[in-house]
Amino acid sequence: MTELSVTIKEKLDSWLNDPSIDETTKQELRSLESNPAELEDRFYRDLEFGTGGLRGVIGAGSNRMNRYTVARATQGFAQYILEEHAGKEGRPSVVIAHDCRHFSPEFALEAALVLAGNGIVAKLFPSLRPTPQLSFSVRSLKATGGIVITASHNPPEYNGYKVYNASGGQLVPHEAERVIGNIQALTSLKEVKRLSREEAEAKGLLLWLGEAEDEAFVETVANTSVNRELMAAGAAKDLVVVFTPLHGTGNMPVRRALEKIGFTQVHVVNEQEQPDGDFSTVKSPNPEEREAFTMAIELGKKIGADILIGTDPDADRMGAVVRTKDGEYEILTGNQSGSLLVHYVLSQMKERGALPSNGAVVKTIVTSEFGAEIARHYGASVFNTLTGFKYIGEKMNEFDQTGQHTYLFGYEESYGYLAGNYARDKDAIVASTLICEAAAYYKRQGKTLIDVLEELYRQFGYYRESLASRTLKGKDGLAKITALMEDFRANPPQDVAGIRVAEMRDYLKGIEGLPKENVLKFLLEDGSWFCLRPSGTEPKIKFYFAVRGTSNEDAKDRLSRLEENVLARVDA
Repeated sequence: MTELSVTIKEKLDSWLNDPSIDETTKQELRSLESNPAELEDRFYRDLEFGTGGLRGVIGAGSNRMNRYTVARATQGFAQYILEEHAGKEGRPSVVIAHDCRHFSPEFALEAALVLAGNGIVAKLFPSLRPTPQLSFSVRSLKATGGIVITASHNPPEYNGYKVYNASGGQLVPHEAERVIGNIQALTSLKEVKRLSREEAEAKGLLLWLGEAEDEAFVETVANTSVNRELMAAGAAKDLVVVFTPLHGTGNMPVRRALEKIGFTQVHVVNEQEQPDGDFSTVKSPNPEEREAFTMAIELGKKIGADILIGTDPDADRMGAVVRTKDGEYEILTGNQSGSLLVHYVLSQMKERGALPSNGAVVKTIVTSEFGAEIARHYGASVFNTLTGFKYIGEKMNEFDQTGQHTYLFGYEESYGYLAGNYARDKDAIVASTLICEAAAYYKRQGKTLIDVLEELYRQFGYYRESLASRTLKGKDGLAKITALMEDFRANPPQDVAGIRVAEMRDYLKGIEGLPKENVLKFLLEDGSWFCLRPSGTEPKIKFYFAVRGTSNEDAKDRLSRLEENVLARVDA
């Protein structure tokens, strides 16, 4: 028996002998005693709390999502909340929401009871709610922090746990490091403080949220409309919309927000309307993938829909599909939707004389320059952040504090958008309302969003982007990803597809005023670029490619050659 096996055995025994761990969990672990490989995977480490919180496969063990790993993380977060609230009046409070995944309600309640055990008021939504509503409610209820139980668009066997600060944003690295330190200092589950539900409720430490918070959120989203009068005057009624929540949390809030603005022809994909933790009608509940829209496209063709929208399980990402003049449906990329929304929001604000002189648009370093060019055309400043909406939220807080800029819009190429200053996380509900509003506005002019996109390409250049990834699991995979990054860092390409590389940006050095992160970006002389970034939530490395061409054909050709050339080196 190796030393590692002894370590695994000790960790397994500690769980089996711990009186605070329930018998069902212990039975699950005993049933695996003839499967040492599975036990090793469940105990070779503690499920890692990163800058985005926890995310992992559901099951018993220290390297799995279960009530005990949730409780441990919450104890560490509770200490952070108490530190943040020190010296302030009243009790600290944390808002908690959850999505439709397996055990999400149970994990949310467990987190609430641990917070209560630490004297923190837990304000819990009794059923599934979108992640952006959690962000909004932390702010509107003036809470000290927030927790949402979700694994975004990961496969059904996953769940996750994300934590938020008092501004409603996910913890940025220096905040997350404090929570991680607290968690690592816990030597035993016995150190977790916890009340029963009855005791927590009796002491006023567990409060239940509901309709008032829902209405406040949806009304705030509706008020983000930039053309509400025109929509109410009939433009919204003329648009035929198909919507799929992909079995997640977006169903009611999206429909209610669209209804408030005046959309009456909203057709929900029936088979995907109800919450389903197995996401049984799709391979992946991810609006970034065409397959997720198969049923929506079928319904769209049947009723002649102008636009199809889909939201992921926790409704922080939105994908859109547009009917073209020939009756076919074209999926918009995250960069295209973001650029269209920048154009629509800023152009309408300008038309009404409401565009501030110090307006700002925020995007990530792997997001297209297309939307940035459009934003500058309207006089807005453009700011880049690292990947992750928490950094966009942090920039919004900075604007609030200094008053030097007015936030107008923020987005990521990965289908995350936010207009308005009411939240600090991406919001598929506001993105859904604005993309439908834009489609209705241009329909009155006899245009589709594809037509508008073509106009913008002719004005600003034919921007095209793509994303590739390589999945490399386990310790060997991690070593390969590390070696690949170091190879490109030590031996940067001098030219790619015949175009000279003008600059290498190594974000591990903390450049451009950004935190250090293991990302490499290569800028070519013709304005194209590519980027290497190991994923923070999955065992993969991502490759981003972007070009600007003189026509659609030229852009497609440039993109194909860039991608082919870089990936040939990667795969070699």
